[in-house]
Amino acid sequence: MTPTRRSSVSSSSTAPSPTEPGVSVEQGTGPHQEVPGLRLHWIPLGAGERVVRRSGRIYERMSAAVGRRAPCDLYHSALVLTTTQGTCSVEMAPTPGPDGRSARGVVASGPVGLRWLGRFRLFRYEVRCWWGGEIPDLAFAVGEPALMTDDPLSWERVLEMLPEVPTPTWGRDELDLGEMWNSNSVISWVLTAAGLADVAGGPPPGGRAPGWDAGATAARRRGSV
Repeated sequence: MTPTRRSSVSSSSTAPSPTEPGVSVEQGTGPHQEVPGLRLHWIPLGAGERVVRRSGRIYERMSAAVGRRAPCDLYHSALVLTTTQGTCSVEMAPTPGPDGRSARGVVASGPVGLRWLGRFRLFRYEVRCWWGGEIPDLAFAVGEPALMTDDPLSWERVLEMLPEVPTPTWGRDELDLGEMWNSNSVISWVLTAAGLADVAGGPPPGGRAPGWDAGATAARRRGSV
């Protein structure tokens, strides 16, 4: 199945008006969200979801055993852009239903697990650039969010790159990148493509972000930077 995409997205064309009902320039969590800029958040895998957290720990123990290393805490990443017009959440998440794609700012989508399963909604993911949207587990983020850029031209480029992100099967290595594709891959891809990878750093001490290197490698292979 061919992934669905929206042709373009930008802060100037999709951001709500400051006077639009229901929009607040102070949306988001923490005082850092009030200062304009694009920030990277590290969220513990499965925060608030016991099954996902337990599955992640089992996966990491197995991975650590194979690699002959100590297990790490697993994290997934998300971006939050704060402007004078409001906030925009950039994330990869399961597709909740057939309706509301425009409201959620969906710019790309792909299959989960096995490509043929992508014909069913329950086995699809979506990449969102969601003005006014909230990331449910953002409150569990660890440490201070990392400021990627406070330059409007730079964060505009990030938003413009999002519809071009690859959409291989979530949880598989279809692009032969050495690790599975997931939410971290999407975030690292767009940051690398926009020339901000060096600013991102890494997850909190003792942590690991599976899929991050896959996204960065995919962006470099495409000659985006």
